[in-house]
Amino acid sequence: MSHCYYHALSSVKRWGGEAEDYLPLHQWFDESKKIVADPRHRSLRHHAEGIFMLETVFGVTIRNADGRDIPVRLIGEQHVQEDLGRIPSFADWARLIQPMPWILRGNPAGSPGLDPDVENMCRVAPATQL
Repeated sequence: MSHCYYHALSSVKRWGGEAEDYLPLHQWFDESKKIVADPRHRSLRHHAEGIFMLETVFGVTIRNADGRDIPVRLIGEQHVQEDLGRIPSFADWARLIQPMPWILRGNPAGSPGLDPDVENMCRVAPATQL
């Protein structure tokens, strides 16, 4: 969805209340647009852990204007599914990060615990890239 308000309206259709009941939760997910103003911003909070973080920030439930207690995780799941069509893990996003030499500087080739696939990626990346 293009704006948090439309996510909030979708929440109203699902659980009742008013858009203002849900808007702060949906805005929390999309605050990362301040950092990356394109769909990549979703990698920071649009995943399973982000949904649990939402619950940590806002509590287990919110009470809407109709007096109903709505589980915050359900609202988070709604937001992520509307944007992505599914709920990815953070690992799903992290797999898309191309490890560059500067990322691995503290873990030189052969370091214990370094994923061999990551180590191989680093060998093909030109040393001049940042």
